[in-house]
Amino acid sequence: MHEPRGPRRITGLHVGLALLLLVVLVAMIGPSISPYPMDATSLEQRLAAPSAAHWLGTDEFGRDVLSRVLNGARSSLTMGFGATLFSILIGVPLGLSAGYFKGHVDDVIMRAVDVMISVPPVILGLLILSITSPSLWKTTLAVGLVYVPIMVRLTRSVTLEVCAEEYVQSARARAERNSYILFSEILPNAWPAIIVESSLRVTFAILLGAALSFLGLGVQPPASDWGLMIAEARPFISAAPWIACAPGIALCITVMAINLIGDGLRERLDPRLHRSRA
Repeated sequence: MHEPRGPRRITGLHVGLALLLLVVLVAMIGPSISPYPMDATSLEQRLAAPSAAHWLGTDEFGRDVLSRVLNGARSSLTMGFGATLFSILIGVPLGLSAGYFKGHVDDVIMRAVDVMISVPPVILGLLILSITSPSLWKTTLAVGLVYVPIMVRLTRSVTLEVCAEEYVQSARARAERNSYILFSEILPNAWPAIIVESSLRVTFAILLGAALSFLGLGVQPPASDWGLMIAEARPFISAAPWIACAPGIALCITVMAINLIGDGLRERLDPRLHRSRA
């Protein structure tokens, strides 16, 4: 007879997923549940403290802070997940090629990666955005390009490990095509490490996107973005701290949720952790 199972333990992964689902839901329905239009101004209500009419107060133009936070969720999540997806689409194939073919292919790819990774992310993002007018999708691509080298190095490292496995050697002995070995033998076994790293990259992408918006190179007014809201609140941080606190707390909750998910996925998918506990 099977012993009855006890109640499932709530882990950090569960908490992170619940928080992230809440943030995603807010991003999807935020504009429709906002108590006021995002760009509606009222000079009579400027810098109003939190009240029943404005739960999170108003900013320097009398715009409702809660409405702008709800609308800004979509921009911040688009930047984080879009940039991470872009870095995966570019970095994973390059990392697979460098780790599998080695030789001159590896040298060319990794030397280019070394050049890019030697530049701090914010500086590299500024360099990319300085040659074009800022917008949400351009900032998303710029942030994604910043993290391509990290994804290349990770994928190359995992590919080198997987290439030493017997099933890859057997595929080579059977004279299988390189495309088959790469995408049917190596990539499926490299996905766990890539997924874990990608979940953490989303966090850094959101933060870097917020930093670029803070510097005026992300979402442009009158659009709403958490980084842009914090930047606009700087002159009023003493008189009206709620303008900066609201988007800052939303940003912290999102980053914490994704970090919890990343740690939980690492515990479940990283075989090295399972071996150390055995």
